[in-house]
Amino acid sequence: MIVLHFGPQEFSHTMNQTMSIDYSELTQKIKQWGKELGFQQVGISDIDLHQHEAQLQRWIDAGYHGEMDWMARHGMMRARPAELHPGTVRVISVRMNYLPPEAGFAQSLKKPDTAYISRYSLGRDYHKLIRNRLKRLGQLIEKEVGEFGYRPFVDSAPILERPLAEKAGLGWTGKHSLILSPEAGSWFFLGELLIDLPLPVDIPVENQCGKCVACMTSCPTGAIVEEGIVDARRCISYLTIEFDGIIPEELREPIGNRIYGCDDCQLVCPFNRFSDITEEVDYHCRDSLYQQPLHVLYQWSEQQFLKNTEGSAIRRIGHIQWLRNLTIAMGNAPYHPDIYDALEQRLGDNELLDIHIQWAIGKQQEKRQESAIEVVPGKTKRLIRIVEKGLPRDA
Repeated sequence: MIVLHFGPQEFSHTMNQTMSIDYSELTQKIKQWGKELGFQQVGISDIDLHQHEAQLQRWIDAGYHGEMDWMARHGMMRARPAELHPGTVRVISVRMNYLPPEAGFAQSLKKPDTAYISRYSLGRDYHKLIRNRLKRLGQLIEKEVGEFGYRPFVDSAPILERPLAEKAGLGWTGKHSLILSPEAGSWFFLGELLIDLPLPVDIPVENQCGKCVACMTSCPTGAIVEEGIVDARRCISYLTIEFDGIIPEELREPIGNRIYGCDDCQLVCPFNRFSDITEEVDYHCRDSLYQQPLHVLYQWSEQQFLKNTEGSAIRRIGHIQWLRNLTIAMGNAPYHPDIYDALEQRLGDNELLDIHIQWAIGKQQEKRQESAIEVVPGKTKRLIRIVEKGLPRDA
């Protein structure tokens, strides 16, 4: 009897049961089921990530994780799936495309008085959707082979999902640290199903970045410090989503009008020029969030914020952090009386906000005095040209 322990539960297979399974045939069925469930690609890997442990430790030791304390707290468990879920011998990695139709990247960046929100978050929160699909995949496998051990994860546990996806043949690690697929670029979510079945594994894809460093040179804050290494403390996605404190003053102007996340390193990547539009309607842009004037979003009460972001990944940052991000964007916007008045009306509401509001009001005053009209930074203007030329469909 082979007994595999999965936390409080045990999953058992007799030797006869194990030997009776045609794993090659099962693998083909799993990949077909995955596509029927809405995943664009399904790959399988073993769980050996020991080669990533030293790099992970160096990244943590350098402090690049910022205030994401859980990254250090979980230690090397991230590189050891079997410790996360005992009995695991394989990981099924999946990708699901999220690029919405009419993404309007350049349109949003060209209008600094409107809010730019990372395109992955303009629709429904992907975590629950993908996790439910992975759970369904596990149930289909169980129906085929009988009781076995499995557990789905979607960015919800200390696990190195990108190296696992790379081992599973879903793509290679780009210099921006994201997984790149020759067919899909990087506009996709990842998910994992940890299992105790010894399925045949897929072959990794060769890295095709070559000498291209577009993502590194285009990062507004210089967060990509080495090939594949991101200093989260300078990353706009980290600053606007994971970090809830005072954003360093030298990083405020480079943030521009990006109030939730940043897509710049993906926008300049040649492999993203022909990515498919998602077929998941849940990932399409909500009207209440898409290209909205900054001062309009700034006037939302907490109740309005919670209502308008219901079911969205944005909701988890909370109303104060939402306002903090908008405050910085309003400081970077061209002078407008509506923006100036909206900032003044919020002054005194919250200590954290006040620090950013005072800065933003100062910037608005400077622009009013100088009668400044053109406030789009040079780097952003270059990015807009790249998008309009290389991604005309999505500009």
